[in-house]
Amino acid sequence: MKKIIAKYKDSKFRMFIMEHKKYAPIFFFIAGFIFDTLTLGRVDRLYDTVVLCLHMTLLTVTIYLYNLADDGKWQNTLLGRYELYLPLAIQFFFGGLSSAYVIYFFRSVSVSKTVSFFILLLLLLFANEFFKKRIANKYLQFSVYFFISFTFFSFIIPVFIKEMNTSIFLLSGFVSLGITLAFITFIYGSSPSTRLEVHYAKLVGIIISIYIFINSFYFLNLIPPVPLALSNGVVAHSVIKRNNKYIVTYEAEEWYIFWRKHREKYIHKPNDKVYIFASIFAPTHLKKQVLHRWKWYNKNTSTWETVEDIDYNITGGRDHGFRGYTYKSNVKEGLWKVEVITEEELVLGVIDFEIITDKSLQPKRLVEKRF
Repeated sequence: MKKIIAKYKDSKFRMFIMEHKKYAPIFFFIAGFIFDTLTLGRVDRLYDTVVLCLHMTLLTVTIYLYNLADDGKWQNTLLGRYELYLPLAIQFFFGGLSSAYVIYFFRSVSVSKTVSFFILLLLLLFANEFFKKRIANKYLQFSVYFFISFTFFSFIIPVFIKEMNTSIFLLSGFVSLGITLAFITFIYGSSPSTRLEVHYAKLVGIIISIYIFINSFYFLNLIPPVPLALSNGVVAHSVIKRNNKYIVTYEAEEWYIFWRKHREKYIHKPNDKVYIFASIFAPTHLKKQVLHRWKWYNKNTSTWETVEDIDYNITGGRDHGFRGYTYKSNVKEGLWKVEVITEEELVLGVIDFEIITDKSLQPKRLVEKRF
């Protein structure tokens, strides 16, 4: 009876897929995206690590099975009954892994230049839906695979070894590049249909170009330093630590400006201190030095001038991030920004504000929040 029910369900599902063949890949891609969006939380959590590793492993296996299916490799086997679903599974894993990276990168991106990489990631997320052959295009298939693989190892390796720096990023890239090229070579040697469709040197050239492109983004400081993430960043009137809680007093923004907690115009009293409070998420046991780079905009020269770099060390593990603050006295009026950066000068986020010094003005919408 169970076999009959299973066969019935399988046939119904197969009929549904065949009837909606045009839209099925999009559906599975979105399904993978939604699945990880709803279930993933922090990159160093055991569940997240297991899910990401499973997704990456199953994606690799599925791409291998899919590419050999065109050679009739799975005819008259159990796998042959499910060949129809292989491209859909690839879409699901692409969607799942892409959503994970968007979630983690989104936590790292403030109003800063790293948002360009975040936008690129979002575009990649849906790029394959605009190709005529979609996932059947093997150049596209392996290009997306390499990009996702590179991002996967740049997340996972720092989590495992509890360390993050330029050498670790380069190691992540080499591991990903080596695995991808070995994988492509293995499939190319095993699949006659792949050899007919793909020019090996051209595909390797595309992969290496993507590798150079990602590394260029890194050294231009256009990639946020995940798995680190700026959880909170505000300009405040006071920061007091009491009973392991930070009590932060700041001017709240209007309710409809949801992307920023603090009011951009900072009402300053002469001789008062200006505080920058930040909480930075890092994986458990990962230690890192971060800096607050205070910058003031010089209208006469139309340039941002670095006023001071103030550094402190963080230790990962806290759900809502390692808390810290810096402050400045004797500040000038005008536009300011504080870049929260790593010692390699990778940008975690940027806190923008304008200092208005006027004894007659009072701070607006002052709130006191505990972190």
